[in-house]
Amino acid sequence: MTTYLDFFELSTEPFSNAPVSRFYYNSAQHSQALTRLMHAVGYMKGLSILVGDIGAGKTTLARRMLDSLPESEYEAALLVIIHSGITANWLLRRIALQLGVENPAQEKLALLSQLYQRLLQIYESGKKAVVLIDEAQMLETRELMEEFRGLLNLEVPERKLISFVFFGLPEIEKNLKLDPPLAQRVAFRYKLEPFTAESTEAYVKHRLRLASSPRLPFSPEALLAIHQASGGTPRVINTLCDNALFEAFLARQETIGAELVRRVADNLGLVGSALPAPEGALAKPAPLPTSRAAGSKVDLAEIDRYLEGLGKL
Repeated sequence: MTTYLDFFELSTEPFSNAPVSRFYYNSAQHSQALTRLMHAVGYMKGLSILVGDIGAGKTTLARRMLDSLPESEYEAALLVIIHSGITANWLLRRIALQLGVENPAQEKLALLSQLYQRLLQIYESGKKAVVLIDEAQMLETRELMEEFRGLLNLEVPERKLISFVFFGLPEIEKNLKLDPPLAQRVAFRYKLEPFTAESTEAYVKHRLRLASSPRLPFSPEALLAIHQASGGTPRVINTLCDNALFEAFLARQETIGAELVRRVADNLGLVGSALPAPEGALAKPAPLPTSRAAGSKVDLAEIDRYLEGLGKL
């Protein structure tokens, strides 16, 4: 059966929203952000923050940063916060597990002692402990903020024993204010802005080139329409381009014009806006709920199982 990949002579889906590292687009601002974040963890500055709106590429950058930290120099981990109802003890246990603590204790003081000893081991081995926190806007309580401040207090005379990088929505700033002393310890902040029209065009061409496209199927007018409808948001650009390629394939249309892009954008509810892609359009596992009804209790064991499943993708 012929597919749109065959029709456009593509080796793979160029606009999948799955976090495929080889499709990483090193835009000027992504390059600047990564350079600064790498500097911050290289010198163990403590806490750094990268913020951006929905679909701006924060998770992609977090994974890129994790891949860029040499195993010979760093003990690094990426922790995804998938529920706003996590507890401080759960958070400490997950960080301990990510950094190699075997059988983390349930009692907080014992757990902190285990984590401190593990951080000392990492330091004495000549490595640096770094934990990247994705979806950090879900850290919504003062108790959680205080735990991060406490961990950043773990030091040796030369430097801190652990660095954190928060990736998330702008609400992170509000959460940090729950613990002003922690907010004062932010060593580095960076905000990802939407792509310009030029960056959107370069991004689309980059993805097509990596998919072995023999030509550019989008007209110049179509590329501008993609930027206008997506608002320069990478995730929305992907969804829009993927749908446009499929519709062009169904119509046996080798060149995609602005009219087709606008029609697809209208069907997706994206005309003149940068709304997130509709449900089902993203190649991601279904998320757990991020809010809870009053009085309900979060099943932290379920969250643990979910995170373990993410590691197998």
